[in-house]
Amino acid sequence: MTERFYLILAVCTLLAAGCDQPSRGGDREDAMSDNADTPTSMPALNDHERHVIINKGTERAFSGTYWNHFEAGAYVCRQCGATLYESDTKFESQCGWPSFDDEVPGAVKRVPDADGLRTEIVCAACDGHLGHVFVGENLTDKNTRHCVNSVSIVFVPAGRELEPTSAPAPQTTQRAYFAGGCFWGVENHFDLADGVISAQSGYMGGSADEPTYKQVCSGQTGHAEAVEVVFDPAKVTFEQLAKLFFEIHDPTQVGRQGPDVGTQYRPAVFYVDDQQRGVAEKLIAQLRELGYDVATELVEAQTFWPAEDYHQDYFQKHPGHPTCHVPKARFETPADSQ
Repeated sequence: MTERFYLILAVCTLLAAGCDQPSRGGDREDAMSDNADTPTSMPALNDHERHVIINKGTERAFSGTYWNHFEAGAYVCRQCGATLYESDTKFESQCGWPSFDDEVPGAVKRVPDADGLRTEIVCAACDGHLGHVFVGENLTDKNTRHCVNSVSIVFVPAGRELEPTSAPAPQTTQRAYFAGGCFWGVENHFDLADGVISAQSGYMGGSADEPTYKQVCSGQTGHAEAVEVVFDPAKVTFEQLAKLFFEIHDPTQVGRQGPDVGTQYRPAVFYVDDQQRGVAEKLIAQLRELGYDVATELVEAQTFWPAEDYHQDYFQKHPGHPTCHVPKARFETPADSQ
């Protein structure tokens, strides 16, 4: 093997560090039609696909379906069915992920990665996360490598096409924002909730733009650790999510949650419209009737700033880590009974 191979392998391995979920190719194939190579429709994303495509995760190197796949055909977006890459642009880079040196014109967008170092690539049609693009490696004449997660794409053999109805209609989604102490535990509970498409840790309610974790922890920016929840209102309501929120944090504490003390840990519902505010007010009134001295703030949503990558999916990356967010059936139990 060449020195170039070892260099690429080392770089790719470092980029994948911390990504602890292998590709579940079998899950995707089971969800496809009888002919897994030629899907006739795009089924709902499974948990691992959501982790990669929506939450911008990464599958493990050499674990995906297509890293060493070179049949003639095209690769389409797993989420929306848009054609992204032709097989004649795919090459063997030995990095452990599918590699392409060119995309279908206009099919892929490049955006700055949240880590501030790399360039992310997303589907231009649906913004689904594909992977990252690297230039200057001199691996092909085009000197470009699209490093793509297998889980983000579906292969269609030459001579076959996805049926026109295969791309699902755009999904109507809504957003909700909750702050309930350390965002790791709050995000984890919402990630597990039915109807939630994605949950992302971040900062809200402060004055500074693009705050860092260190700045927020200083208490000088005024931000709270918050979680952005993207959900499908056809499967779960804001009221159900807000009720879950009031049961996974202690709404009676001021400027803290359990052992976490500071204004950044204050509990709050950041409502996006009057309807969300009304629902939150109704739930707070119910809790007060049960004897809870609710201190959770109701604040109009401001700019949500995503937290650093190492905060995202923290409990998936660190299984067994203790959490202070233990659900309690507050709406069924008077305060003096807990």
